Amino acid sequence: MEDYIVRATAADAQIRAFAAVTTNLAEEARTRHQTSPVATAALGRLLAGGVMMGSMMKNPTDVLTLQIKCKGPIGGLTVTADASGRVKGYVNHPEVMLPPKNGKLDVGGALGAGFLNVIRDMGLKEPYSGQTELQTGEIAEDLTYYFAASEQVPSSVGLGVLMNRDNTVRCAGGFIVQVMPFIEETLLRRLEENIAKIRSVTAMLDGGDSPEEMLSQVLLGMDIEITDTLPARFACSCSKERIEKALISIGREDIREMIEDGETIEVKCHFCNTAYYFTVDELKEVKRKQEA
Repeated sequence: MEDYIVRATAADAQIRAFAAVTTNLAEEARTRHQTSPVATAALGRLLAGGVMMGSMMKNPTDVLTLQIKCKGPIGGLTVTADASGRVKGYVNHPEVMLPPKNGKLDVGGALGAGFLNVIRDMGLKEPYSGQTELQTGEIAEDLTYYFAASEQVPSSVGLGVLMNRDNTVRCAGGFIVQVMPFIEETLLRRLEENIAKIRSVTAMLDGGDSPEEMLSQVLLGMDIEITDTLPARFACSCSKERIEKALISIGREDIREMIEDGETIEVKCHFCNTAYYFTVDELKEVKRKQEA
């Protein structure tokens, strides 16, 4: 199944909902960053949440950043998404290994205590920023709490990543369901009952359910209108030119030392792990631009 996001409303727009399958982009992130199983699960969940939250934004130039700073061995995660289904991200310590907890990958143990920062850059003078404390470190519950506490939007977030025996990604994705302030009480109760009964995200995806079919289970008994679908993919905007600009911004002394070393240097993009190389002559050009 190709990765994509579904946007929908239900019950005469009393509910808005999003669902996504993100298996391929989670696997690409795993391959690029060589993440351990627990790091793959953590990053895969945040990528799924990020790409759906990105699709909530209106303008193509809007950028969403989800940043987790935590005390657990994973050290933290960062994901950036846009309104067009493009997402990228990385883990501070991709090599972290932990024993399973209750038969599952211990994402909460890998994160430990910490904070979730949500930054929306919509081209205004200052980006919108909200921060909440991690509740469980399992990411879905932390995003659910963020929506309620920071944006005052009652929501339910489900995220999942299932691994194959060879530690590749078997399936990944999730859903976000949000209720409007004018929702009828009986409808809210039905939604809560549905969410209590549904299988896990990974069970639904592994059983072959599409994002539309996931929403039909979450919103069982309600009129659902699919308003939009869009492809989702791992995409990074890095380039050698951008890396060069970053080099220009560092200290002149650092560049001088690199030139004196007489070796080609390697600089890797945090988000996609692509390596860029700069020869001594190219570093001299960076130094010239610094002094211009």
